[in-house]
Amino acid sequence: MLTYSFEHLEGESLYEHLYRCIRGDILAGRLRAGEKLPSKRSLARQLGISVITVEGAYGQLVAEGYCQSVPKKGFFVVRVMGVPQESLRKAEPAAEREAPRPRYFADFTANSLPPADFPFKTWTRLLRQVIAGQPEALLERSPGMGILSLRATIAGHLRSFRGLDVTPGQIVIGAGTEYLYGLLVQLLGRGKCFGVENPGYDKIRKVYHRHGVDCVPVDMEEEGISLPDLQAKAVDVLHISPSHHFPTGCITPISRRYELLGWASAAPGRYIIEDDYDSEFRLTGRPIPTMMGIDVSGRVIYMNTFSKTLTPTIRISYMVLPERLVRDFEEKLGFYSCTVSNFEQYTLARFIQDGYFEKHINRMRNSYRKRREALLKAMKAGGLLTRADILERGSGLHFLLRFHTKKSDEQLEQDFAAHGIRMRPLHDYYAGKAPAADHIFVLNYSGMEASVLPEAIARITACLDA
Repeated sequence: MLTYSFEHLEGESLYEHLYRCIRGDILAGRLRAGEKLPSKRSLARQLGISVITVEGAYGQLVAEGYCQSVPKKGFFVVRVMGVPQESLRKAEPAAEREAPRPRYFADFTANSLPPADFPFKTWTRLLRQVIAGQPEALLERSPGMGILSLRATIAGHLRSFRGLDVTPGQIVIGAGTEYLYGLLVQLLGRGKCFGVENPGYDKIRKVYHRHGVDCVPVDMEEEGISLPDLQAKAVDVLHISPSHHFPTGCITPISRRYELLGWASAAPGRYIIEDDYDSEFRLTGRPIPTMMGIDVSGRVIYMNTFSKTLTPTIRISYMVLPERLVRDFEEKLGFYSCTVSNFEQYTLARFIQDGYFEKHINRMRNSYRKRREALLKAMKAGGLLTRADILERGSGLHFLLRFHTKKSDEQLEQDFAAHGIRMRPLHDYYAGKAPAADHIFVLNYSGMEASVLPEAIARITACLDA
């Protein structure tokens, strides 16, 4: 006898619920191959539902091959090949739940933006204007490189604020830098060897490895990438962040930049990917000029993102190709659709054109400067500066702290976590050995509220004193 409950359907139709129940019994082996199902009328009477509901469920089971209808005899279960009998729980879709994330009192690894810092009212108003004023354009297929108005706006922004004289035709829009890395792998070729900074942002290494290319770490020095180590390795494409290296904060001086450009032009097929990470939030002095701005041989590919300046959840990034690569990109990858919606592209274009982006950057610089001052004040008041040294090298929205302790970095990281503090040691950003990185941790304060800083510092200090 088939007995099923029809309570708590949560919007699911009766026939679909019945179909899922019977299918589950078949996959679990409770209904065996060749077994006859109850007639439509008897099952409807037994379950208190309509014959039409049972007919719909049986029809779906027959259509998918779980049952067969034999004229004048009824419905029979069909043998489902390749499905183990104990697979009921696997066969029935479980309620999807987001994996629980560890909750920390203070997470010094996050790049999150507090809701109060995002210009919701302005963004919403511009989005409404776009929907009302450009309905046809919103529903058109976006060109693979992105809509022209946004690319033209970005070109103007780069000209004004980064000194880059580029055309909209050189700019490619994509949903996040990771997606653009994948396009570059396809454009430049999987036979190339990609070099990345060591230490460096570990996700970059992972992305290149997952795209199946040879990726090697290149050691960093005080002045940036080590030329001897670069020349010792068969690197074809070098991925660097010369204006603000993460996590050390190192800025590559002009002499080393010209040396790297010389390396790139010394052999055919060599390129430099200039990742202009976090350049908008240099809190002292003027922004550092780009390498692409001094490149005369067309070997630099410039990349940047709005995920850091606006919010990580707005996945809009872009790259600027040297003119020598534009035609190759159009021929090889022009068939791709742009991965950013027209709604977001047109809204961002207006956000920049109307001056809101510049105002937002200036406001966020002031906000981060105050947050930095509050952190330094809390560190001094809480006694942390007697237990750690700040390694300050223009590191932007994070500090490097060298703790005075005999504990291993692993033990210290565990102690921090036990006290509700998340912080990563510098050696996590190295591929292989991490010389002179012991007891140095990366403390990112961009997403921290000033109100939690005193208690957070007190907990860090307690771990060091224990």
